[in-house]
Amino acid sequence: MVPELPPLPALTRSEGELVDCYLDVVDALSRINPSRTTDTYAALRAAQALVGRAVALKEALTVMHLRGETELHHTTLARALRVLDGERRTGLVAVRPEPASRPPES
Repeated sequence: MVPELPPLPALTRSEGELVDCYLDVVDALSRINPSRTTDTYAALRAAQALVGRAVALKEALTVMHLRGETELHHTTLARALRVLDGERRTGLVAVRPEPASRPPES
């Protein structure tokens, strides 16, 4: 049984688009991360997709700016990112930690 997630905070359409586009960029970067991937073709495809996702993120921010939305409500947006598994997803962009060394067997 899957645990029930907390509800998403109320977001404007532009804020929702920003969060979605940001996570799309993060997901592409995590698939490119050389410390986590073993397949050059998959990393290449993710890198190619990253360009379009970055453009979509830029467009989402441009729309917000042109509408006069000059502030990002970081507390609300961070809550939305957490509900959408953003902490785990952004963690995949970081360099994979070294495996813990096992003590020598006696």
